[in-house]
Amino acid sequence: MKTQLIVEKSTRGHIATSLPNLDVPQVPLSDLVPEKYLRSDDPNLPEVSEPELVRHYVGLSSKNHHVDKDFYPLGSCTMKYNPKINDWTASALAEVHPYQPQELSQGRLGLYYELEQQLCAITGMKAFTLQPAAGSQGELVGVLLMRKYHEMRGNDKDVILIPDAAHGTNPASVAMAGYKVIEVKSNDQGLVDLDDFESKINDRVAGFMLTNPNTLGLFEENISKISELIHGVDGLMYMDGANMNALMGIVRPADAGFDITHLNLHKTFSTPHGGGGPGAGPIGVVEKLADFLPTPKVEIENDKYVLNYDLEHSIGRVHGFYGNFGILIRAWTYIRMLGPDGLKSISRVAVTNANYMMHKLKDVFELAYDKTCMHEFVLSAQAQKEKGTNALYIAKRLLDFGFHSPTMYFPLIVKEALMIEPTESENKETMDRFIEVMRQIADEIETNPDLVHAAPHSTPVGRVDETYANRNLNVHW
Repeated sequence: MKTQLIVEKSTRGHIATSLPNLDVPQVPLSDLVPEKYLRSDDPNLPEVSEPELVRHYVGLSSKNHHVDKDFYPLGSCTMKYNPKINDWTASALAEVHPYQPQELSQGRLGLYYELEQQLCAITGMKAFTLQPAAGSQGELVGVLLMRKYHEMRGNDKDVILIPDAAHGTNPASVAMAGYKVIEVKSNDQGLVDLDDFESKINDRVAGFMLTNPNTLGLFEENISKISELIHGVDGLMYMDGANMNALMGIVRPADAGFDITHLNLHKTFSTPHGGGGPGAGPIGVVEKLADFLPTPKVEIENDKYVLNYDLEHSIGRVHGFYGNFGILIRAWTYIRMLGPDGLKSISRVAVTNANYMMHKLKDVFELAYDKTCMHEFVLSAQAQKEKGTNALYIAKRLLDFGFHSPTMYFPLIVKEALMIEPTESENKETMDRFIEVMRQIADEIETNPDLVHAAPHSTPVGRVDETYANRNLNVHW
């Protein structure tokens, strides 16, 4: 493991900023906070100058891997480059106060309204809400919309079907909304097994949650049949939009029979992704579900944008301030910059890149399903595991070459899975460099496995003992 000199940066008397003296009467803390909660001594906080503070955090950021630093092939998460113009537009509007009166917020409300219309055009949906703060929250909102629909119709349904290749948030969202989860198997082509699917459809089924393309990077060829069967029992089709990067301008979810979809703006629409947020997972619905969307709703009234809180059948509010404004601005900018033709080109390039990389690697790693993929594909390191090396070793060895690892061990139906998504952001030179490194690691597993087992060798922190760390958690410093 690499070692480095640790220097205490805090020096008494160093300050990063100077604040003016208070020019308002001071209220004793004891009048605001009960005495028992007040400290008896001063906190031991670091004392550093502004340059020292900036250098500390810039230094940490340079040790972290991020999409601006190098390739980030995290399958199903679409870690694409975030154009800096997005940050510029968001910064320009960062001072808009969320509680500003509507008459002074016409630009902000107009942006919301226009973004909703753009997302409707992309998906074929009738209406959107921008409130959900992530795809996972969007899923929960979508299932709550399902519940509202069935309640209004007097339907007695308590089951939602989910494929075995689904994202883990899908069953979690279903359970949180009070439904039971029934799993549908995949067939030998990596698609929904229609026989198993049909055997589980009955009047108790409220809907089907499906990622399309699925987490194997494959388009569900029987989507029209699937939608027909679900609608036949008055169920609803929900599309997990995590993989929309493969479909923009090519396929609209509503045209494939979906009634509800969420879009991950922090994936497909190039807003920042990682570090726990902020994110955005807007939900779109067909016309029969529009009245159930969360309040408030952005509408036009007397040539002005207004927030309508008076929606009789709404499921209620799900986020403060109508969503994460800075993230929504970035997505709006991205769509405006590209236009319909640009968005379509993105999906075409993403699919081309994934198929190129898949064909260049499938002779050294097992390809889970050997067929044309969409924007991502899944390799298996099962053959390497049988020789003493697994997907985790490969992921750690990739760090020595400046790459983040692909998604590992997902989807669960593929042993030793490595899910790779190059996105449209990466050029051929970057993909060829990654391909060469993956092939080199495959060769090292055959000729020098100890080198792989001890990786990473060139990172600020070398190989750690995960077993010890999990059994002896220390989450503070």
